[in-house]
Amino acid sequence: MFEYFYHQKIRKAVAMFGTMFNNVHVVRTDANGGTLSQVRVPLAYAPREKYLARIQADPDLRENTRVALKLPRLAFEITSISYDPNRKIPKLNRFSVQKKGQADRDLRGSLYSPVPYIISFQLNAFTKTQDDALQIVEQIIPYFAPQYTLTIKPFAEYPTIKEDVPITIQGVNFQDDFEGSLEQRRTIIYSMDFTMNINFYGPIREASLINRATGNLETGDSAGISNIIQKVIVTPNPADASPDETFGFAVSTLENFAPDLTELGQYFKKGYVNTNYVEDKTVK
Repeated sequence: MFEYFYHQKIRKAVAMFGTMFNNVHVVRTDANGGTLSQVRVPLAYAPREKYLARIQADPDLRENTRVALKLPRLAFEITSISYDPNRKIPKLNRFSVQKKGQADRDLRGSLYSPVPYIISFQLNAFTKTQDDALQIVEQIIPYFAPQYTLTIKPFAEYPTIKEDVPITIQGVNFQDDFEGSLEQRRTIIYSMDFTMNINFYGPIREASLINRATGNLETGDSAGISNIIQKVIVTPNPADASPDETFGFAVSTLENFAPDLTELGQYFKKGYVNTNYVEDKTVK
């Protein structure tokens, strides 16, 4: 039943989400408003508890080789993956797409409708001061009202497939570990929860284009025996036309028999043969 395929959709979703927040800065100023320093906030994929443990680690190199992390810092992680019934579409819908590259112009990929899911992310901002935390938060939340949509190409080999990926902010929570002993390091944490609408695709099956069709025109005698009166080949006109171009069809006769024009006309009426491109010299 199952077969191997891997489109890296979750991996790409993580990379896409993290890329949105890799250019956040914190500026520190003096009493006169002059800039003392500007820091680009590091970003990593890591659980919140792991960073809390590192932040609270003993920074004394003589006692412990573990060094506390430098703040501010951003970290994010996936918190859940759930099915989205609101975006469900008929699963047997099938569509084809052209493969990238001139050498693959005769190949088409075929795939069924994707399955909609929701990936939940949590973005955590760790800082030492409240001002650093507020700078980070205010550089992020204005872009979500409450949704921000990205357009992506999920398959590099099929560039014609595009997706709109909405990312919605669900809320902002904060935690200030100000209380405690004087030896305890203060940590301010702002947690922002997001949901991303993502689609998961099944395997893509490739097949060559059909650019040549052969049909037999037959007649039956009184005994019910069919006789081939003509063999017809239908090809695109021009022959090198791509599926996305406007083209007609050229019809040529492989064997030149004397046909019954009355019966042959029924084929024309039914659309089996395009009369605008008939090249059979027998039928005039």
